[in-house]
Amino acid sequence: MKIKDIQNALSQQYVERQEVVEALLVAMIARQHALLIGPPGTAKTAMVSDLTKRITGAGYFQWLLTRFTTPEELFGPLSLKELEQGVYKRNTTSKLPEAHISYLDEIFKSNSAILNALLTLVNERLFYNDGAPAQVPLMSLIGSSNEYPEEGEGLEALFDRFLIRFEVDYIGEDVSFLQMLKGTASVPASMTLEELYELQFFSDTVTIPDDVYETLGRIRKELKDEGIHPSDRRFKQSLSIIRAKAVLAGRDYAEREDVLLLKNSLWERPEQRIKVAAIVKKHAQDAVKRQMEETIQQVKDVLEAVKTNSTPDQALEATKKLKMLSADIEKLSQSYPQRSEISDLKELLKKSMEEVADLALGV
Repeated sequence: MKIKDIQNALSQQYVERQEVVEALLVAMIARQHALLIGPPGTAKTAMVSDLTKRITGAGYFQWLLTRFTTPEELFGPLSLKELEQGVYKRNTTSKLPEAHISYLDEIFKSNSAILNALLTLVNERLFYNDGAPAQVPLMSLIGSSNEYPEEGEGLEALFDRFLIRFEVDYIGEDVSFLQMLKGTASVPASMTLEELYELQFFSDTVTIPDDVYETLGRIRKELKDEGIHPSDRRFKQSLSIIRAKAVLAGRDYAEREDVLLLKNSLWERPEQRIKVAAIVKKHAQDAVKRQMEETIQQVKDVLEAVKTNSTPDQALEATKKLKMLSADIEKLSQSYPQRSEISDLKELLKKSMEEVADLALGV
C-alpha cells in the first residue's frame, strides 16, 4: 500500500519517531485529531509538514499561535466587499476552514477570541461565517506544544478534543543520534487525497471481533480501579483508531494488538500516562512481546547503571543480572521456537554482556 510506503519512508527519515509517524497516519485514516507534546527541536513540525506534502491534493494549513494571534490569521480577513453591503463574512481562502490537514504549533496559546471557533471547527467540522454554519473539509488537526496546559486556563475542552496524545522527546540512543546527524536521504513515497479518502471509507467497514471489545472492557475496569475514568465518548471514538490501525496493517478486521495505540488516548492527566500504558499493554499486547519489551528495558537500565558507575562490583552485578535475563529468554525461546525475534533478543543480551566486560576493563 502507498500509505505503508509513506510510513516506512518517514520512519526511516525521522529516527526514534516510528510510533509517532504511525499515530499521525492512523489519525488521518480515522479522521481524528492528534497532539504532540515535547521540547523545541524534536522534529514535530518537520514530521507533520513532510507527511502532508506526501498527500497530493490535500489542503494544508500551518500556523504558530501566540497570545496575540488574531482570528484573521487562522480564519481569514473580513471581506471588504461583503462588509460594504453589511455582511460580516471572512475570506477563508488558504486558511484553516479550507484545509484538509492543519498543524497548529503552540496550540495552547489560543486566546478566547479564537478558542470557541476552533472548538466548533475541530469537533463538529463546522465554521460559522456571517452566522451561517458551513461544513469544513478538515480531516485531522495536529496540535503541538512545548508543555501541557495548566488547570484553570480554560483549555480542558480543547485538550480533550485530541484523541491521540504523544510525548516527543529528544533522541535517546547514541546510534540513532549519529544517524540523525548524518542525515538520511528522503525516500519518495506519496499518495493522492482520493486514495486517502478510500482508506477512510475502508476503515469504516473494518470488523471488530468480540475479543477486542472484551479487551476494552477489561482495560476500562482496571483503569476504573486505579481511579482513571476516560469518558464513554473517548472509548467510543477509540474504535475509529482501532479500525484505522487495522487498515494501516492491511487488514479488514481488527486484532487485539491494535488496541495498543490506546495507551496514548485513555489517560486524562499527564501523570496517568505510565499507569495507563502499563494497563493497556497488559491486556492488549501479546505476552511474548510484552516479556521481550520488559527485558529490553531491563538491559538498557543495566547498561546505564554500568556506564554511570563502571566499578568491578557494579560490572559483576550487571553480568549476573544479564545472565539471569538470558536464562529467562532461553526458556522463552524453547517454549516459542517459531518466534524468530527471540533470537535477536538473545543476540542483544550477548552483546550487552560483552559491553559490560569492556566497560569494566575501561576499553
